[in-house]
Amino acid sequence: MKIVVLDRTSVGEDVSVECMKSLGDISFYNSTPNELIAERIEDADIVVANKNLLNENTMAQAKNVKLVCQFATGYDNVDIDYCKKRGIRVANVRNYSTASVAQHTIALALSVLENMPYYDEYVKSGAYSAQERFTHFGKTYYELDGKTWGIIGMGNIGRSVAKIAEALGCKVIFYSASGKSTCTDYEQVDFDALLARSDVISLHCPLSDRTRHIMNGAAFDKMKETAILINVARGAVVDTQALYEALKERKIRSAGLDVFEKEPMTADNPLKELKDTGILQLTPHMAWGSIEARTRCVTETCKNIEAFLQGQERNLVV
Repeated sequence: MKIVVLDRTSVGEDVSVECMKSLGDISFYNSTPNELIAERIEDADIVVANKNLLNENTMAQAKNVKLVCQFATGYDNVDIDYCKKRGIRVANVRNYSTASVAQHTIALALSVLENMPYYDEYVKSGAYSAQERFTHFGKTYYELDGKTWGIIGMGNIGRSVAKIAEALGCKVIFYSASGKSTCTDYEQVDFDALLARSDVISLHCPLSDRTRHIMNGAAFDKMKETAILINVARGAVVDTQALYEALKERKIRSAGLDVFEKEPMTADNPLKELKDTGILQLTPHMAWGSIEARTRCVTETCKNIEAFLQGQERNLVV
């Protein structure tokens, strides 16, 4: 089998891909511009990708492709209908990043609440050494204990976040983005109630027609002025301009984002204007990527390929 990995560096160069080398005649590309996809997969039997567009335009000449493996759980970069028509199987990796995303969610929330970057810089700048008092409260910070944590999307990640938030003293409520949640461990509320009651809202829902810009101007108007928003889901779940205006006009206290509507973040993104880390903290779509999670991602991809070669169905979405 001819295997082509289109974006090896999407899982990080600090993660080994040795397990893939015994699976077939394999070619690794650190990254692949969309205009080079067709050329690179022309004689491939198996394609491994993450964000590369795999559709009729890029795959039409790849007559041998039998399997597409995602270095990810999401597969919105793959034209599923086209793959069905071609008889191409598509496999993803599931639940490999749950612990990592949940941890990053809590880390972002705590850092925003305590404005850790400000205090770190205060000490490192020498300002703390130069003062006479033993402490410094230049920026107000807040406790989670006793607060209400609202979750949008109570899947595996949402449940993991809920457990940690509860351990930190929060009351957890949630809104089912799909409308089909069977979770009974926490109070399920409608969207408006979640907005009105939550001190922290974290987003863990997939991007769909139902969730695109679910956090918009109208939603921010219904939130507490003291509330914070954490988005580790998909960038387009939040209306960027509306969030910028809500933060600038102090309709909500602050936000922590790991994902953006356009990635990497564009130079004209208005959020870049908000320099106060007590109002906004940003990370570069890394919540999913602990070393353990990325290692699991590669290992599971290898297992998906092995299963396919043995005629077994494993983690197939089509």
